[in-house]
Amino acid sequence: MTISKVYARVVYDSRGNPTVEVVISTEKGKFSAIVPSGAHHNSHECLDLRDNDPKKWNGRGVSQAVQNVNEIIAPALIKANLDVTDQESIDEFLIDLDGTPTKEKLGANAILAVSLAVAKAGAGKKGSPLYKHIADLAKLHEYPFLIPTPFFNVLNGGIHSGSGLTFQEFMVVPYGAPSFFEAVRYATEIFHTLRTLTIEKYGSSSANLGDEGGIAPNVENARQALDLIVSAIKGAGYEGQVGIAIDASASDFYKEGKYDLNFKNEELSNAIDYLTSDQLAELYWDLINKYPIVSLEDPFSEDDWEAWTKYYPKFQSKVQIVADAITSTTPEIIEQGIEKKIANVLLLKLNQIGTLTEAIDAAKLAYDAGWAVQVSHRSGETEDTTIADLAVGLRTAQIKSGAPARSERFAKYNQIIRIEDDLEKYAVYAGKNFHDSNKS
Repeated sequence: MTISKVYARVVYDSRGNPTVEVVISTEKGKFSAIVPSGAHHNSHECLDLRDNDPKKWNGRGVSQAVQNVNEIIAPALIKANLDVTDQESIDEFLIDLDGTPTKEKLGANAILAVSLAVAKAGAGKKGSPLYKHIADLAKLHEYPFLIPTPFFNVLNGGIHSGSGLTFQEFMVVPYGAPSFFEAVRYATEIFHTLRTLTIEKYGSSSANLGDEGGIAPNVENARQALDLIVSAIKGAGYEGQVGIAIDASASDFYKEGKYDLNFKNEELSNAIDYLTSDQLAELYWDLINKYPIVSLEDPFSEDDWEAWTKYYPKFQSKVQIVADAITSTTPEIIEQGIEKKIANVLLLKLNQIGTLTEAIDAAKLAYDAGWAVQVSHRSGETEDTTIADLAVGLRTAQIKSGAPARSERFAKYNQIIRIEDDLEKYAVYAGKNFHDSNKS
């Protein structure tokens, strides 16, 4: 079955910014995909093509990316007459059509939207669920399927909130739940308890939501945030069954070779107070030993390889270390990270690399090195649920898609609930084994 039509349009993400939707038409019907966007654009990731026209969408328009799909990709792809189930050939065709290392000619947002819509069309041709089709593409179709442990971002900081909190994400991880469905229930109860506790302590305005749906109280530091979350876990009755994960997003506060914990407050920011990587590592170590932290993401800057290699051996004895900005879902950099032993979890973001095939290859590269993989949303999200199927299809055992609030976040969690329900006895919830996805 070949493609009869490829059409792109402008739609909107959760921040109210434009993004790209692509619809692929075959004799089986129409199949669409929408790409998200992140607040971060790391130096190594593929280009999220924007118009940079200040008169429209504050420069964030994607008209050129949409035009590239409709005027360049569409006629070329239809003429190529490739079968929609041959994802690798189609993705290779798209990569060659662009011809640049970071997909800057056509835009990774344009290319990824096409790639994901093709994957859905391929699943449609086979009459297969998308997660099963992805498992087939990755040659990871053992039964039972692995349902990932969710990482819920319940408290937002960093550039995802208006508070002064330095670290970007504080997540709860319901590893002790008996199923994904129950894990979501645990998280919603903790989230509502957290919201109540926050209002009681900091006032009603403190319950405002950040970019990823978590509350964004004006807490001063990580300890205050963690104390709130621990109280919420206890208050909801799940102590010992739920861990905490932190995404520090340290590249955001890396200045002059050091770390500025007051980077969001110009009045308090002073170079004299910047922390060295050793001092920052000491802060993490204190937090890890005081709180039930199970995961630490981007503890150091993407440019501070020395700190990553120095402290991974120590940290990994207590928590998993997740690489995001430093690896950017890019195989060449992942290989460097594996060689230098910087982490043991790859954060997988589709729009950092630009095609489904390349994302699958990145995940398998991590697996081969004994790393785990965590599928991730972006802060500018949409109602598209592809990453839910990706996590199940790739047996990643971990997914983060924001707070148990806001429909663009819950869309992914609801999709996994459906998958778990449909699979019944052919599904196993990763739970406490969230770090052993490639061994489960």
